[in-house]
Amino acid sequence: MPKNLVIVESPAKAKTIARFLGSDYEIKSSFGHIRDLPKKGIGVDIDKNFEPTYEVSPDKKKVVSELKKAAHGATVWLASDEDREGEAIAWHIAELLGLDPAKTKRIVFHEITKPAITAAIEKPRTIDMKLVDAQQARRVLDRLVGYELSPVLWKKVRTGLSAGRVQSVAVRLIVEREREIRDFKPESSYKISATFNVDGQELPAELPDKLDGYDTAKKFLEDLLGAKFSVERIEQKPGLRNPGAPFTTSTLQQEAARRLGYSVRQTMSLAQRLYEAGHITYMRTDSTILSGLAINAAKEYITREYGEKYSKVRQFKTKNQSAQEAHEAIRPTDLTKPSRGADAQQKKLYELIWRRTLSSQMAAANVQKTEITINISTRKEKLLATGEIVSFEGFLKVYGGGKEDKLLPAVTEGQSLALKSASGVETFSRPAARYSEASLVKKLEALGIGRPSTYAPTISAIQDRGYIEKADLEGEDRTIQEITLNSGKIEEKTETVKVGADRSKLLPTHLAEVVTDFLMKYFGNIVDYDFTARAEEEFDTIAEGKRQWQEALKDFYTQFHPLVEKSEGASRAEASQARKLGTDPKTKLPVVVRFGRYGPVLQLGDSEDEDQKLRFAPLPNGVRMEDITLEQALPMFQLPREVGKTEQGEVIITDIGRFGPYLKVGSKFTSIKGHDPFSVTEKEARQILSEQEKKARERTIADFGVIKILRGPYGPYVSDGKKNARIPKDTDAEKLSEAEAKNLLDKAPDKPRFRRRSKKA
Repeated sequence: MPKNLVIVESPAKAKTIARFLGSDYEIKSSFGHIRDLPKKGIGVDIDKNFEPTYEVSPDKKKVVSELKKAAHGATVWLASDEDREGEAIAWHIAELLGLDPAKTKRIVFHEITKPAITAAIEKPRTIDMKLVDAQQARRVLDRLVGYELSPVLWKKVRTGLSAGRVQSVAVRLIVEREREIRDFKPESSYKISATFNVDGQELPAELPDKLDGYDTAKKFLEDLLGAKFSVERIEQKPGLRNPGAPFTTSTLQQEAARRLGYSVRQTMSLAQRLYEAGHITYMRTDSTILSGLAINAAKEYITREYGEKYSKVRQFKTKNQSAQEAHEAIRPTDLTKPSRGADAQQKKLYELIWRRTLSSQMAAANVQKTEITINISTRKEKLLATGEIVSFEGFLKVYGGGKEDKLLPAVTEGQSLALKSASGVETFSRPAARYSEASLVKKLEALGIGRPSTYAPTISAIQDRGYIEKADLEGEDRTIQEITLNSGKIEEKTETVKVGADRSKLLPTHLAEVVTDFLMKYFGNIVDYDFTARAEEEFDTIAEGKRQWQEALKDFYTQFHPLVEKSEGASRAEASQARKLGTDPKTKLPVVVRFGRYGPVLQLGDSEDEDQKLRFAPLPNGVRMEDITLEQALPMFQLPREVGKTEQGEVIITDIGRFGPYLKVGSKFTSIKGHDPFSVTEKEARQILSEQEKKARERTIADFGVIKILRGPYGPYVSDGKKNARIPKDTDAEKLSEAEAKNLLDKAPDKPRFRRRSKKA
């Protein structure tokens, strides 16, 4: 029996470590956190100095039992990750195994390599309770916010909503950016460009400042008709392009999004696997420091592969002085390996990390910048031609992607130039760009909100919970004017261009806006950027042993809880942003727009009148709650509308539901997305229903009445309308009998039950 038990968080990490330790060591995994605050109830005794109650989840009880058995009679080495989360995992394991945290061997390593593991074994430490306390403070604080704030949202806005200290701030950022874009008024200006002919070569130039207005731009081009042009000044100056620092968690997420198109969650998942396989150092860090070993290895590799002139030893200073998540930047464990990873996606991310690390230790790129100032005899303004060439690649040899060379034709000062053409193109000012996942990470980091380990789960949570949608934007058509001067003639034309098109941007839902407005009014401190950043600083102070964690929680709670009590006075109508649009001329009932169970909704009738039956209708497509008028709202109450009848004489109804417009025949619903429910005809409705029935027939393999065998996107399956059962791959679905199909259904697990919600809109 092994004398030593090493406990890590993941099976993959355990497998890699096992390669470096002998038979005297048994490696076991805790499969992440082994215990936590309970899923039900607050789990924190506020009156007993915020004492947390931890419990082992049912799915971890077997793991705990196996660890206790393995630990009996063995020396236990706790080898979870070196950040606060890992320290807390080690402490929880020690508590459950009955180990003394002050005596238990705790080992940490920044990379899973034999030298790192051996060095850690030789110099174990004990559990750092300051780091554990900092993690406990974060966990308890987030539980207090979630447990007390979320029920407020359930009562005032919608059942099932959640709020979080970092999550709600991230949503606020996106909401405010969207409103900024919505309120932005683009201003028109004209960009002036000119092209000169120099011995058969083109010399492009521009007016440095844009011109205001069509008339001003046209007058400028008219003045060029009889003008003489000459080179007034030539400036050549050397420049440098320096490499970026090695990756931190946030810069890796940003660059992986920009260069590889990876989401934040995808990047962290791939990096986790690379780390556990021993290919890269720990991937949750806000440090840009490289170890001396890594710097020497980089210098040796660069000198050997590219030459000594390409080498430049650098040590980047970490911006965040309280960087605590790890001691080093993200880098390959072996810089002599340009490619590693189990699949194509891992390889791409690894190569990006390898190139960034290596380039950080390479010489700057030398560039030669040229500026040619061109005089216009009829105007006081000057045209400017700029060029830039790379005279020495430096780090760009490894980490390229910079600007292409722009070489200008040779000219001399005083030389006359022949104008070939010129143009004035209308441009419009742009609002700030919408956030992508990567740019949101950058903003959160700049504000000091959250830590490397929180960015990916936060961004995933606000999307999963319906606050934010990631979408491609089609943009909109805009008419622009262009004035051209060519062959001594001025021509004018108008064309339509697409503006605002973009990919993978984060957009707030109506829910996000309603919740953000409510939180800003009643819980301003909680979603305040500075307040949230100060909380992170408090955690750092606790981790440094300068503050007791319960004291920090007490200070927060004395500010927070009174806000919860104050919010009880908010009406549901206020929280749902209910607004009366006017009165329906037919029924004389009030028409109200508000946020309902499934989003923005129109309401006909008074909510305060219990005897009155309310009618609801969706908003017109593309119209926002804050913009809708009574005239736009009234037609929506014409639905549901009787379109006609099927060939069998059944009534066809059209309406708009949660998922868009639809047709209803009896108890069957058919989507009619792309059709107008107000104008769809009986003929069109019959055709849609006929096509749907045809698809249903093609989808049906066998129909036994209640039980059917159907074709699905993942293969054939059995269904009785309430329950589905997979058909084994080695079974011919077309030959299944009713009894065999029923047997498959009986063996299939039941669908999880969901609590029935109120029928209110």
